[in-house]
Amino acid sequence: MKEISAGGVVYRKHNGKIEIQLITDRYGKISLAKGKMEAGETVEQTALREISEETGMIGRIIEPVEVIAYTYEHPVHGSVNKEVHYFLVEAESGELKPQIEEIRGVNWYSPEEAWAKQTRSGYDNNDAVLRKALHLLGIDVSS
Repeated sequence: MKEISAGGVVYRKHNGKIEIQLITDRYGKISLAKGKMEAGETVEQTALREISEETGMIGRIIEPVEVIAYTYEHPVHGSVNKEVHYFLVEAESGELKPQIEEIRGVNWYSPEEAWAKQTRSGYDNNDAVLRKALHLLGIDVSS
């Protein structure tokens, strides 16, 4: 079985500085807003819808960042090949509000804080996604 999801590294310019949005998922881990593709959607539409649903922010895609793939065991369907498309997304409007049915929280961080939180409490496969997104924004972080 194959499952496709999409999401993004959401950023905004606030008081002249770039801020990065991170979510705390239902397991208490730092992550990026993402979710499953619905019938008839493109990966881009999925990313923007999921970001809006999970965080309250309306954004626009700047460019693709990364596609990660992994396999997980589903209790009913067995082995699932998962593909997640991540985009660099600029927040344009909306009010930061976590979708509590899906995530525990959402907040804005300086790029340095976001990187520290990701490397300390995030999923390993998101390290490269966040590093690439920050690089696209002209921000280099050490590993």
